[in-house]
Amino acid sequence: MRAGRSGSAVALAGALALGAYAAPSAAAAGTGVTVSNLVVSKGKPVIVGTTAEVEPGFTFHMSLPSGVSADDVTPFPYLYHDTTAAKGADSGGLYTGLVTCNPSGPRAADCEGKLYIDPRWRLDSNNDATTWKTAVWVRVWDSNDKLKSEEYLTGFAPVAVKRAGKATVNASPEPVVKGKRLTVTGRLTRADWVKHAYTGFGGKSAKLQFRKAGTSAYSTVKIVQADSAGYLRTTVTAASDGYWRWTFSETSTTGGATATGDYVDVK
Repeated sequence: MRAGRSGSAVALAGALALGAYAAPSAAAAGTGVTVSNLVVSKGKPVIVGTTAEVEPGFTFHMSLPSGVSADDVTPFPYLYHDTTAAKGADSGGLYTGLVTCNPSGPRAADCEGKLYIDPRWRLDSNNDATTWKTAVWVRVWDSNDKLKSEEYLTGFAPVAVKRAGKATVNASPEPVVKGKRLTVTGRLTRADWVKHAYTGFGGKSAKLQFRKAGTSAYSTVKIVQADSAGYLRTTVTAASDGYWRWTFSETSTTGGATATGDYVDVK
């Protein structure tokens, strides 16, 4: 959608693929626009589950050539896998949901916005949990709202997109006699973007942590490796009232997770 001419450029793309606008036409040429300091998700990995829409924010600075104002430009940051930014814009990318650009000088603007990721439609393979390339599709319009030039700008920092993880815990028996054995179980799962469900994170190691009642900090008691279906099981000696939990750190493909502590009364 063409930006408005009100002093701040606003572009709404929603979940619409950039490719729906068609590849660069004969009008495509160097726009003279430069984009710098593009930061997506505050430089952190984007964690995506199975159903909830995710809208990681981004910011960037845009410099404009003579005769072009912020109102004349629609910039669309997006993430892609393909060998070129043009191919990435045409298929399988993660696209802009909202961009707002406010002039910061006669030929400059500071922009912010959000990407739009619906895992049910945009992520169809667990191989999508990887590092994505980043580009900005820039279009410049003339005074008659006709496309004047467009190009794909690249060279920005890549963005890691990861599968969301979950951890559960159960400690029993409750209550337990002091000095007796306490069994702590749980399960590690992560988003499966093919099945659109959380499935077992088999073989992943997790820390069993304990927080004594009346204190605020957890300490690690032991490290246990989940079985092939993600299940955890271990025993400890009950010593005092407190909370037990499992936690695991993020990997190159999966975000970390921590279970809500399970309180056990020790008699």
